[in-house]
Amino acid sequence: MMVGYHTRWVRPEASAEDPERVAIREALAFGKALYDRRTALNLSVAQLADRAGMTEDDIECIEEGVTAPTVPLLRLLAAALDADVRLTPGHDVGSLWFEAHAA
Repeated sequence: MMVGYHTRWVRPEASAEDPERVAIREALAFGKALYDRRTALNLSVAQLADRAGMTEDDIECIEEGVTAPTVPLLRLLAAALDADVRLTPGHDVGSLWFEAHAA
């Protein structure tokens, strides 16, 4: 099989475990999880930023998938959202979410 970038040549498939792609997928999953929990609580970006001691820009960057999840950041946001962080294997949307504390 020929490999190259001419329109008639076959392009090699990108590795699913490419670290850059994994980081992008994780940041997107983190952003969606934050957005989903924030909106479920009917919080504005400003309200969540205030609860977490962050700026609105910080929250917006996370929700847009620009910010990579870190353990300290997950803990901070989980506390601000009255939730636990849940993770599953994988790096795609749905592999990370915030779950309300049990009553």
